Amino acid sequence: MTGSVDKQRGVNRRLTLKLLVFALGSFGFGFALVPLYDVLCDITGFGNQKALAEKRLAVEKPDDTRTITVDFIAELPTVGNWEFRPTVASMQIHPGRLYKTEFFAHNLTGHETMAQAVPNIAPGKAAAYFRKTECFCFTPQHFNVNEQRPMTVRFVVDPAIPHWVERITLSYTFYDEFTRVGSLN
Repeated sequence: MTGSVDKQRGVNRRLTLKLLVFALGSFGFGFALVPLYDVLCDITGFGNQKALAEKRLAVEKPDDTRTITVDFIAELPTVGNWEFRPTVASMQIHPGRLYKTEFFAHNLTGHETMAQAVPNIAPGKAAAYFRKTECFCFTPQHFNVNEQRPMTVRFVVDPAIPHWVERITLSYTFYDEFTRVGSLN
């Protein structure tokens, strides 16, 4: 009987040792992923921290010699009942500087709802140079009955924007959950 118990203990020890080696190997592999990720980023160019730092430095060097007009437009679908508008119609900006503006939304639907803003940038070729760092359009917004509030947009226009771009229009179409359903019918 003791022979089978000793045999079982031996099997358990080997299994425990294998599991311990596996756990240590997994832990070591986790540490090895960081340098492997860096090597992969250097080879492919994706997620390259050096390139990201260079882009960040480019934004930190604004082009104060250029002025671009940014117009803000708010649109509502034909169904629904909202007040939605920009707090300023336009602003003069210098590429490379961070700017903040707000849009105002007021739920007049008579019920609690979720709303989502869908952005559009014109001219289309300027969209690649217009970067929103904070925007109410990133996530659906919850509104209580009759709730009203300003909603922030922070943006920067890349100094590499072509010189022929002198005006950019940022527009939002504001939908609530009932508007989307109603517009599909």
